[in-house]
Amino acid sequence: MTETDALPVVRSVAALRETVSGWRRQGFTVGFVPTMGALHEGHLALVQEAGRRADRVAASVFVNPAQFAAHEDLGTYPRQEARDAELLAGAGCDLLYAPSVEEMYPADATTTVSVGGPAEGLEGEFRPRMFGGVALVVAKLLNQVQPDVAVFGEKDWQQLMVVRRLVRDLDMPVEIVGVPTTRDGHGLALSSRNAYLSEAELEIARRLNGVLAEAGAQATTRRPLAAVERDAHAALLKAGFERIDYVAIRRTDDLAPFRDGVADGPGRILAAAWLGRTRLIDNLAVAAPG
Repeated sequence: MTETDALPVVRSVAALRETVSGWRRQGFTVGFVPTMGALHEGHLALVQEAGRRADRVAASVFVNPAQFAAHEDLGTYPRQEARDAELLAGAGCDLLYAPSVEEMYPADATTTVSVGGPAEGLEGEFRPRMFGGVALVVAKLLNQVQPDVAVFGEKDWQQLMVVRRLVRDLDMPVEIVGVPTTRDGHGLALSSRNAYLSEAELEIARRLNGVLAEAGAQATTRRPLAAVERDAHAALLKAGFERIDYVAIRRTDDLAPFRDGVADGPGRILAAAWLGRTRLIDNLAVAAPG
């Protein structure tokens, strides 16, 4: 174990398990927050929620190469471990797990994880490598930490649904908790990738939430969802987004399309849109029609 001025740091599975086993011997419950670093207030809200639900909290910082395609931003994804450790300590985290790629994925490793159901479509269509990589790293992290509760953000709603299905299907003894998206004063979902945005792009990005809110309200009127989605797509382009991967309204829990193309229960509106080299995702709850 090494220790920064802010927080103990472990970099191996063995050291991680030694620390967590010590907590267990003292009768402590364990919360866990997996991250890719470049932390912001949204991540810290996850740590704080884990602290409310468990006696000790571990967080990981690992930029997972398994979920990036060759053309994506693995090489430029922001990395700032020292600052992340300070932020985690201030939020009440007790341990930072920061493994190397070699520790997570030994050269002779061959196991993969295949996921279906909520992983299909949306991000699964536009980033086909992503959810297999997410499922693999989450399965490994949960096995390494063996927490009582793991906390994820709702900004990545589809990912949260995939993780819940993974844990259910593999009978993992951990509670998965989702925490509402943290937003800035203009409604923009906080994201590590927001750092890529210029000031002009940031102004446009802050319109995403409003377009989704309006579309979500339209969906509750039993208007055909294809028309709602089409109008939202056009509104995002008019707002200044350069390309829209998708705008979709789906059932809340399994992300399946609504039968007959009209909302008949609670849903979620999800979108992915581009500004320059930055891809933004967001989602909002859609109430059941009255």
